[in-house]
Amino acid sequence: MFEIAPSILSADFTRLAEEIRAIEAGGATILHFDVMDGRFVPNITVGLPVLKSVRKVTDLMIDAHLMIEEPSRYAVKFVEAGANMVSVHVEADVHLQRTLCVIREAGGQAGIAINPATPLVSLEEALPFADFILLMSVNPGFGGQKFIHTSVDKLRRLRQMIDDRGLNTRIEIDGGIDASNIAEIVELGAEIIVSGTGVFGKGKPTEAVRELIDAGTVWV
Repeated sequence: MFEIAPSILSADFTRLAEEIRAIEAGGATILHFDVMDGRFVPNITVGLPVLKSVRKVTDLMIDAHLMIEEPSRYAVKFVEAGANMVSVHVEADVHLQRTLCVIREAGGQAGIAINPATPLVSLEEALPFADFILLMSVNPGFGGQKFIHTSVDKLRRLRQMIDDRGLNTRIEIDGGIDASNIAEIVELGAEIIVSGTGVFGKGKPTEAVRELIDAGTVWV
């Protein structure tokens, strides 16, 4: 079964609690929390104080995606602030295995995020220490981008890599996912579907989440 993880990057921050309640009503089970530092990616978004506030208004799993330099300095702090899942970029962490382990030791699920142009071979040694892989299907830093279609083959190869090693590592995918392409993505083995504009862009997040679930369920 797949899960929908709406990204608050595309939500209306003046009505954030209301937006979160709306996606809960639609059947979302994970809240994707995009953290950008203006260095690893060319944008700045939210951080620990906002996550702490969000944690107070929802029981959803919070999935903190750290698009930041030196993620090892902050990963555990996001778990302590209320994140259930924390992903760090393979491109940003020179001690990736250690960071994954400390996230787990702090009580969080540890994830590796990987950019579209980064080869999957970079995951091989750290894969056994990850609870999930966040496959980026757009270049991180901005919402509303179009799905990079070569991500379809990369997803297929990642699924095979995990299965060949007999691991339980889940696959999350983020970028350009909507009702028009979610079925193919689910069929290829993605288990957590991040959608920002696809959920919040139409102004009816409850209905948008339900539409994604219905569109993807054909393959379940």
